[in-house]
Amino acid sequence: MHDYKKLDVWSKSMDLVKKVYDVSSSFPDKEKFGLISQMRRCSVSIPSNIAEGAGRISDKEFNNFLSYSLGSAFELETRLLLSVRLEFVKEEKVRNILSELESICKMIHSLKKRISNV
Repeated sequence: MHDYKKLDVWSKSMDLVKKVYDVSSSFPDKEKFGLISQMRRCSVSIPSNIAEGAGRISDKEFNNFLSYSLGSAFELETRLLLSVRLEFVKEEKVRNILSELESICKMIHSLKKRISNV
């Protein structure tokens, strides 16, 4: 069992959730139950899966949940890019989020490697 609150990747992904909520708050109201909801859910899923996996007994299970976090990160990236294409947000407003998301993905990959080699 791991203390997820001490993991930088969990902390950074929690900060990312706030940024996704902030940027999606300016989307059209008609997207409240569409893209806004989907983006927020997959952003929340990143730190949630890290936390859930950290609470599992084996590192193998933790590794699986880290993979789920990566999947959610790629979903979020796709939805952010789509929101730019649909002109709900300017690319400049999501560039920083996308950069942070890339960094989080790298951190998750590193953590997966580290716990797989234990």
